Amino acid sequence: MLGTFTYYNPTKLHFGKDALASLKEELLNYGPKVMLSFGGGSTVDYAKAVSVSTYCEEDPWDKYYLRMEEVDNKIIPVGCILTMVGTGSEMNGGSVITNPKTNLKIGHVYGPNVFPKFAILNPEYTFTVPMYQMVAGCFDIMSHILEQYFSGNDDNTSDYIMEGLLKSLIHSARIAVKNPMDYEARSNIMWTSTWALNTLVAAGKTTDWEVHMIGQSIGAYTDATHGMTLSAVSIPYYKMILPYGVAKFKRYAMNVWNVQAQDKDDTQIALEGLQAMEDFMKELGLVLSVKDLGVTPEMYDGIVAGTPLNTGGYKTLSKEDVKAILEESMNA
Repeated sequence: MLGTFTYYNPTKLHFGKDALASLKEELLNYGPKVMLSFGGGSTVDYAKAVSVSTYCEEDPWDKYYLRMEEVDNKIIPVGCILTMVGTGSEMNGGSVITNPKTNLKIGHVYGPNVFPKFAILNPEYTFTVPMYQMVAGCFDIMSHILEQYFSGNDDNTSDYIMEGLLKSLIHSARIAVKNPMDYEARSNIMWTSTWALNTLVAAGKTTDWEVHMIGQSIGAYTDATHGMTLSAVSIPYYKMILPYGVAKFKRYAMNVWNVQAQDKDDTQIALEGLQAMEDFMKELGLVLSVKDLGVTPEMYDGIVAGTPLNTGGYKTLSKEDVKAILEESMNA
């Protein structure tokens, strides 16, 4: 069956506007009936971008990634076979691409009509992923959950589900780092990745996504691995917003990291939770400083300018706050 497919294999895994325009022209001549994406989240995201762009009569970058309009043209159905996990792109409408000319990395979350029509998830396909990419994927999963968890103060069923997903991920990641061929651990990581971002746990949540906004802007300037851009700014960010959401950070510390509450005030418990998270990140070998991603102080203004300021979390950042997070990460 695969003999009927035409293969597109870019030599550089940089899925930007220029590559999108080039492939669009090819596809219009070819008239594909389906696209099969084989790889990680970037390839699935890119396939979705191509899916909605091929028959778009306007500039798809402007229409779908700058103006964020809904799709009103023919779509090429997408299927995927995952070889890396982290983004959850196999069961959502998210599509993040980069415009290298403007240093903008933007994601559009499309509706269900752009979701992959099928996804093949076999943990064995992920066994040979380099350790750096595996742990980056694990943190991408964790970040997806936390971006939704740290919003709102009501007693929400979604939060209980997310706490379970986080504990499963932490447990399985520790096993997979020691034994990448452990089928059960890789299976649980893969399945957690899917459930972290398939809209289930977003029910009843305002959601935050500010860590992703900063991370994506860093990625636009450095081409750094996405999960590592998130790990580099997460601890400084959460320390900054903790005073505005102490109750949830306390709950996170106790329910996910088993921090004991005896003889401690709420803020102390919450901070111990972030310390436990940071210790886990070090255990996995995650990047904790933007310096290790190639960020320089000269990039700060551009990264800050390219970072949208969201309102769904516990504190809406200022541009000065974003710069302070970059500076703290640089010195980590």
